[in-house]
Amino acid sequence: MTLFLVALIGVLLITLYRVFVSTERADAWAEKHFVATSYGLPPRDVLDNRRAGPLPSGHRSQERQAVADAAWEGDWKAARRYVGAAGEDWDERWSRLEFLQHVAGRDDAWLDAWRAAEPGDCDAATLLSSLMVHRAWEIRGSGYAHQVPTSDMNRFREMLPAAIEEARKAALLDPANPGPWVVMITAARGARYSRARFQQLWAELMARAPHHYEGHWQALQYWCAKWYGSNRLMMRFAREAVHTAPAGSPLAGIYLHALDELAERSGSRLLPVTPVRRRLLKRIAASFDQVAPDDEHLPVLRHLLAHHLVESMLYTAALEQFRRIGPWCGAEPWRAAGNPVMAFEKARGRAAKLSRTRPTPAGQVHRMAR
Repeated sequence: MTLFLVALIGVLLITLYRVFVSTERADAWAEKHFVATSYGLPPRDVLDNRRAGPLPSGHRSQERQAVADAAWEGDWKAARRYVGAAGEDWDERWSRLEFLQHVAGRDDAWLDAWRAAEPGDCDAATLLSSLMVHRAWEIRGSGYAHQVPTSDMNRFREMLPAAIEEARKAALLDPANPGPWVVMITAARGARYSRARFQQLWAELMARAPHHYEGHWQALQYWCAKWYGSNRLMMRFAREAVHTAPAGSPLAGIYLHALDELAERSGSRLLPVTPVRRRLLKRIAASFDQVAPDDEHLPVLRHLLAHHLVESMLYTAALEQFRRIGPWCGAEPWRAAGNPVMAFEKARGRAAKLSRTRPTPAGQVHRMAR
């Protein structure tokens, strides 16, 4: 073994020792001495583990409730107007379709009436195909394949071809609409599509909506190792999302989901810290600054970003994300720890301590929005 290699190993061991010792000390300090308000953070006693972020604006909630009530009373035209009002904002249009899917999950008579009255409506056909995929997945469940009873897996696989066929018919009704292709991409892994066949679907979606968030999230699932990809292919796909995300889009956050998937497969929340990962996390943080504050994806993504910034020892950047998050801690990864409030508090405290941020004598008082 060369002298250089011995020296390199020595430096690595010292670095690892300092990292683990410093984090242990920081965690102990956070538990006993951390005063959140001294770092511009809301105090522990107002932390809310019920949600990842504040509720949607009152107007948005009222609008959705009115659409749902009208649908359950048989007025499908309110649903059609609600989706159509999104125009060609394809992410928003999909978000509205997802909401209507939940409405139809409770009672879908109104959707049947819409389909019967307007068989040429792409949104109605897309909604039906998406509902079919969702119902198939409910039977399968979210477990790994070996955990799913054979009878349930067989029913799941029998239902998907019909859903895909319905989505293909929907695509013919409005060739510019990416919605049907999102449905097909969602179903593709369950239908055991080959990589070549999946790529054909992906090309069709990209031709219509190259930055579609849900489409990317579903594709990430296909490319992960537990389905038809690998860790390498999944991470390459996720890095591409970061590099191609346009200003104002939460798309870069797909990389954070990939890190979570990687951590789950490794059996540890601790992933190797690399310069590439640190650069990408900084880029994601910068991109989130341009996303609309009321974007529905943003609260969950900020929690993931804060967690991965802490784990990557980017403590100053993590502390800033915790300031943006505010009092909400009802999200992963804090829930996975069993006590989301304490897990969230420990992460905030570690970020504050190791960022070497100087506490203010009189911390800013935060009030929790209702």
